[in-house]
Amino acid sequence: MSKELVFGHQKPDTDTIAAAMAYSYYQNQLGYETEAVALGEPNDETKFALDHFKLAAPRVIETAANEVDKVMLVDHNEPQQSVADLDKVQVTHVIDHHRINGFNTAAPLYMNVRPYGCVSTILFEMFEEKHIDLPADLAGMMLSAIISDTLLLKSPTTTDHDKEAVYALAKLAGVDYEQYGLDMLKAGTNLAAKSDNDIVDGDAKTFEMGDLTLRIGQVNTVDLNDVFARQADLEKAMESLMSENGYDTFVLIVTNILNSDSDLLIVGKEADKVAQAFGKELGANKRINLPGVVSRKKQVVPPLTEALG
Repeated sequence: MSKELVFGHQKPDTDTIAAAMAYSYYQNQLGYETEAVALGEPNDETKFALDHFKLAAPRVIETAANEVDKVMLVDHNEPQQSVADLDKVQVTHVIDHHRINGFNTAAPLYMNVRPYGCVSTILFEMFEEKHIDLPADLAGMMLSAIISDTLLLKSPTTTDHDKEAVYALAKLAGVDYEQYGLDMLKAGTNLAAKSDNDIVDGDAKTFEMGDLTLRIGQVNTVDLNDVFARQADLEKAMESLMSENGYDTFVLIVTNILNSDSDLLIVGKEADKVAQAFGKELGANKRINLPGVVSRKKQVVPPLTEALG
């Protein structure tokens, strides 16, 4: 059996890194030869988790076909979010919690897609189903992923499955999930040392909607003013990325993790239509306020998809 690489989406977040590590471990216990890799460096939040549980980050790759013939995907399926040469390798497994879009294969594959708040929750249940014991450090990373994706179980994407997984994983990892989770989320909001590009594109995904190519980024903070004090420079960074990559519209979701509200900064083509998708009028400051909105997947992408086609 030849080696396979396991990885998540570009601009990796905590779930992408943790899920790749967990699924690689899971498959290796079943007799596969796999390696968890990443399509980018971990962010500050993920680094906090890795450091806390004394784990090394997966190595970063740019292409896969130069190393392997087969790969396993976690936390994504859309080709534009994946490795650059995905079309040159065979995808054998997909574990995801997002929509299925633009994904097809020439051969049958194993897919496990569940509408949970986090891929690591799906993986936790898979470990349970196969009676595979989780090491404490890996349980800690999976716990970190669920906390990240659900904003400490406050996001509308949170399911009872996620809650049960958090309680069990916290016990395995030996941490108080509420205190640890708040410390981890705050570690990811230290924006002073981040470049403008890191803020707007550090956690961003590309979506095709109708005739438009949208880039939707998200950044967490404990004070929206920490972000919007830099708005002019952030807009320049967004416009530059649009020009370089052919995006029509760039949306930056700025989320306050303390009160679960977000402001959207919108630049580019059809910016007014983007705002109208949420029943809002775009102000002169190019922003709209969305109280209670924290989830790109459940609260931002669906209304945009409906409005833009």
